[in-house]
Amino acid sequence: MRVVIAVGGNAMTAADGSARPADQQAAIETAVEPVAELISAGHQVVLTHGNGPQVGNLLVKNELAAAVVPPVPLDWCGAQTQATVGLLMLNALDRALAARGSKVRTATVVSRTEVAADDPGFAAPSKPIGRYLSQAEAAVMAGHGQHWQDRGERGWRRVVASPEPVRCLDAPAVLALLAAGFAVVCSGGGGIPVVADGSPSGYRGVEAVIDKDLTAALLAGTLAADRLVIATDVEHAVLGWGTEHARPLTGIGVGELEALIARGEFTSGSMEPKVLAACRFARRSGKPAAITSLGAIAAALAGTAGTIVHPDRLDPV
Repeated sequence: MRVVIAVGGNAMTAADGSARPADQQAAIETAVEPVAELISAGHQVVLTHGNGPQVGNLLVKNELAAAVVPPVPLDWCGAQTQATVGLLMLNALDRALAARGSKVRTATVVSRTEVAADDPGFAAPSKPIGRYLSQAEAAVMAGHGQHWQDRGERGWRRVVASPEPVRCLDAPAVLALLAAGFAVVCSGGGGIPVVADGSPSGYRGVEAVIDKDLTAALLAGTLAADRLVIATDVEHAVLGWGTEHARPLTGIGVGELEALIARGEFTSGSMEPKVLAACRFARRSGKPAAITSLGAIAAALAGTAGTIVHPDRLDPV
């Protein structure tokens, strides 16, 4: 099968959230092991990933150096972290594949995701990113054109737009690499956000954050993938999370899951974008999507683990 796997950014840090270079490298070494198993079993794999901790590190550097050098814009941060995480993933995958006797080659595509210039998110930025600063520190960053909000006792925090992904611009390169036998890492962090600049085939980067799971669903559809797997730190999506009535979701129809989303059953910014992405892929492609832990990916593809979103049960119950 052709499988798109979306790995969360927190899977690339230590268990306590530490994002030192050694922490990231060790976490990625672990994260790619089940991916290497799938590749060795003959599946075509496209791997995408979060980049929140990595971009967070760059934002701190921006803030500390803002009085000396201009801050690096978010599209540059996305490109840098895609390349860095891609390098670590390729090295780790190459080692894991070699240990299994596989000769499959790997490649990273630094990838752009088109968003609409008139997306409502740009008019009212609301996605918080980075750390809290004092009013004086935030004022320095605001002087560079950034949007900061007073968040009360904790301080000020930067907010940006989180527009809908419209098109994975570099999917043709991914398809060419797949046809040549490569396993591919691409569209990290939801892709580098760009808008059409009005010139023929021209684009420019924008200050925004795109949800990586929604981009993964779009990418999987564009690549005609057989499955989308959203890998997180739990084996299932859960109804009633944190309550005595909590129960895991196993097999569920896309219509039923969409109704649960509409009722607000999932946490915004956490599980909600994952289930929404799974629904989008299942409804648009007519193929199943899965939400599960990294270690259960193979079982999820077999339909025996995780939350499996089926396209053939379309009506809410």
